[in-house]
Amino acid sequence: MTEFEPITGAIGLPSHAGKPLSGWRVLVPRGGPWGDGVAGALRARGATPIIAPLINFAPTDDQPALEAALAKLAAGEFDWLTVTSATTVDVLSSYDAVIPETTRVAAVGETTAAALVAAGYHADIVPSEDNSAKGLLEEWEAATEGAQGLRVLALRSAIAKQVLSIGLAEAGHTVDAVVAYRTVGVPVAQKVVDDVRSGRVNAVLVTSGSVAEQVQEQLGPIPDSILVAAIGPQTQRDAAELGLRVDVVARERSAESLIDAVVDAAIAHA
Repeated sequence: MTEFEPITGAIGLPSHAGKPLSGWRVLVPRGGPWGDGVAGALRARGATPIIAPLINFAPTDDQPALEAALAKLAAGEFDWLTVTSATTVDVLSSYDAVIPETTRVAAVGETTAAALVAAGYHADIVPSEDNSAKGLLEEWEAATEGAQGLRVLALRSAIAKQVLSIGLAEAGHTVDAVVAYRTVGVPVAQKVVDDVRSGRVNAVLVTSGSVAEQVQEQLGPIPDSILVAAIGPQTQRDAAELGLRVDVVARERSAESLIDAVVDAAIAHA
């Protein structure tokens, strides 16, 4: 792991009133409710969040295919639906998609499961350990009681690796893999670029391979003085493929765990 020091000299000083990130400036790469929630949690720990959305989501290029898949879903033609992100839930809601009670839903992660429930849908299984497509595959047979030949609708991002779809097909299931949305890069303000490159930011949160790509393209090379924190092992691997180093990885694939990883690093270097 690379060495890093906070801009204000907070490392080396005792934490004040449970504020282990006092003096830290942390780049939050997503906006919206998620970004606001993370910013609030960072402030509670003494940090100054810099909300600089690096990605956004756009409609799929093949809306007829998505609409046809959702019509089949509503008609009960699928045994299972796999949902890999909260953004996919947003797409379902925007189309007023109907998920029959007879169709079971696999959510890849607790955040995605929570989004499903909040939108009025249901989540039948969530990986208990590894909140990823790989983790779901590992638990699939037990969750489905070894059933064969299931009809599965796999909704995904245009750039997502088809780990889940390919794995389910290899296990003997019939999989319709349909793009629900596209992920696009968002240019950040020049001041954010300048602050990162000059080392005036203490930590950068990396929440997906898409974010890692934008961090590397828009902000890289990241100075060694800045802590780079990834939300999970898959994001760490994606970052490595892009040439972006990662210093710490969250124990669980959640915003809370990601912040905890930054806090732990700050305390370790205090």
